[in-house]
Amino acid sequence: MTSADIEAIERATVVAVSPQAQQEIPGWLLPFDTGTVGRAKSAVPLTHEAPTLDALQEIEARYAAAGHPVMLRLPQVAQFDAFCAALVQRGYVEGKPTHVQVARTADVAGVSPGPWADTAAKPDAGWAAVFLGEGFDPVDGASRVATLSRTPDALFASIREGGRTVAAGMGGFSHGWASIHGMRTALECRGRGLAGRVLATLAGAAQARGMARMFLQVEAGNPAINLYRRAGFETAWTYSYWQKK
Repeated sequence: MTSADIEAIERATVVAVSPQAQQEIPGWLLPFDTGTVGRAKSAVPLTHEAPTLDALQEIEARYAAAGHPVMLRLPQVAQFDAFCAALVQRGYVEGKPTHVQVARTADVAGVSPGPWADTAAKPDAGWAAVFLGEGFDPVDGASRVATLSRTPDALFASIREGGRTVAAGMGGFSHGWASIHGMRTALECRGRGLAGRVLATLAGAAQARGMARMFLQVEAGNPAINLYRRAGFETAWTYSYWQKK
């Protein structure tokens, strides 16, 4: 990953999760949100160069002024070791390691023979209902639906069976990258390749827009990593969330 790639991915991520408000200081994006999506409410660096403690003080002040708890999303790279040590001294704890994975769009489009999913520029009630079904946290699901519904220039993919949506996902298109978000499959329909069809559909849409690369973010240990590996995704870096107890 080049420095330009890192910045573009982080900017595209914040666009896709569409926080309720956003600020920027040199080298950092500061999204603010009251929902459950961590990426929509955590300060994130635009570079993997070593940050300064002055930046931390500014971030803390900005979040305090906005009335939001401070959360940071930091890459697990050696350049951040001293910064993270300072966070520990200030009472922050690390959690939820998550992989940023990238792939060639052409490879992802070939992960499933189809048929492709239905697509729409806006989510419908069936798409949203997948997030509220059995096996999902309804509060988190409703928050994610609200967040992704605000995303500009997005494409919502759905697979329907018997008049019911059983698999869903969203593609974002920003800063030269396509991105994958909100991949969900109904509990009783898993293991049938539906997520692969959604993924291939969104990759095909990215190809149609001339986008050669795409990314997604997946929590470490999520079984979906196996599908993403088959689709050609590889981990570019891993990050963790940091917040005070």
